[in-house]
Amino acid sequence: MKEALYTEKAPRPVGPYSQAIRAGDLLFVSGQIPIDPTTGALVSDDLEQQVRRVMDNIKAILEADGLSLDDVVKVTAYLTDPNRFQDFNRVYSEYFKGPYPARTTVFVTRLPAGAQVEIEVIALRHRA
Repeated sequence: MKEALYTEKAPRPVGPYSQAIRAGDLLFVSGQIPIDPTTGALVSDDLEQQVRRVMDNIKAILEADGLSLDDVVKVTAYLTDPNRFQDFNRVYSEYFKGPYPARTTVFVTRLPAGAQVEIEVIALRHRA
């Protein structure tokens, strides 16, 4: 069984998709771009600010389901500039601590709304 999750603390979906889908103990968070949920606009042209906004959006979605970044087991990141990979890693590492989630990074030519980064995650609910 799957259930859609929504929070006002992250950007509204702009197409036929959910912010996240809960399926059993897994939460699949849709790719997030650096949209400010209060304005609906891209936060900045600065990559580091964009990464922070994306991570804050993801964090808000996780928290809406009672999860945190510590519950993330898999990350897929999309970047438009391979030369900024270390800048991305610097900001990304502020949000995760070891053991780090598995991660795939893909370099692409374009992302929606002119974003420089998009990140999707899968989180696992730990049962007590």
